[in-house]
Amino acid sequence: MPAAHNALVIGGGLAGTATAALLAGGGVEVDLVEVRPDVTTTGSGITLQGNALRELRALGVWERVRAEGYGFDSVGLRAPDARGTLLVEFPDARTGGPDLPAAMGVPRPALARVLHERAGEAGVRTRFGVTATGLAQDGSGVDVTFSDASTGRYDLVVGADGIRSATRRALGVELETRPTGMGIWRAFGPRPASVTRTDLYYGGPSYIAGYCPTGEDSLYAYVVEDARDRSALSPEQRLATMRDLASAYHGPWDDIRDALTDPARINYTWFETHVLPPPWHRGRVVLVGDAAHACPPTLAQGGAQALEDAAVLAGLLLAADALDDGLLDAFAARRFPRARAVVEASNQLGRWLLDHERGDVPGLMARIAALVSEPA
Repeated sequence: MPAAHNALVIGGGLAGTATAALLAGGGVEVDLVEVRPDVTTTGSGITLQGNALRELRALGVWERVRAEGYGFDSVGLRAPDARGTLLVEFPDARTGGPDLPAAMGVPRPALARVLHERAGEAGVRTRFGVTATGLAQDGSGVDVTFSDASTGRYDLVVGADGIRSATRRALGVELETRPTGMGIWRAFGPRPASVTRTDLYYGGPSYIAGYCPTGEDSLYAYVVEDARDRSALSPEQRLATMRDLASAYHGPWDDIRDALTDPARINYTWFETHVLPPPWHRGRVVLVGDAAHACPPTLAQGGAQALEDAAVLAGLLLAADALDDGLLDAFAARRFPRARAVVEASNQLGRWLLDHERGDVPGLMARIAALVSEPA
């Protein structure tokens, strides 16, 4: 028997949906609530490293994700010169094993759809446009009040509601989420034939300009600058700003920039970060994903760490016959050192760029690749 008869998952992102699907697949009755009306219509693209693909395979959705995305095994470095000169192409670490790509780009809406389909197949009951508004615990369960005035009682509640987690606040957990000093422009658009992997341009007017293929006909491209308040810009001004910043980069960027014409496909956010020290639970409510650890995308490990949380938590719950502090402490003990190392490395890469310091980037990336190559 699993350690929990029933569970509530708050948040329908990667961590929440994967946790819900894994628990339901193991015989737990799972409700999933997501405050947004539909998670499959938002976002641009995401880069999934091999260790994320390994978890998607264990979840039973690898073939579906592969059909939606674009896999590749190398990374290019290009110069911010008039030709976008390719300086070097090197093989990327296959952290998921030799039978999976080193990395894969996927449209975020497509990935969300695949995961929610899998959750539904496993028996997860999902409600969109609903979230938890009250949590009251006793020794045997959690009474939950929802935003639609309904109620429920659960053996376990999983807070997977993101970097500004309302679940975390409801538990009284204090955690400083801080900006790192960088802001990122992202665009989703058509993939030109010249883009077959991630290329990175360091230098020029921005810290990084890069792109990732997400399918036969799609990619997402990004430019990283000093964090600025861009909130007053109209959608058209956002598009013009990103095109202007990207004008310093050439090679495949020339093809990408010409196709950036839709203001609705441009977004701007700041890099933010935090890591919650253990414990990651209070009573029978546990935090996963960005609610517990958030890293900037400099290592493209955010999605992978969320999926690893889901795998470890579900594995422990399904293997145990009692839900107690010891089980949830064991979850944090497994995940905290690894998540902290990834977050700190992601922040270090950004700090070197901000400080214009030539750090040991290859050494840092090799260390993290070796770490995440081992199953979580």
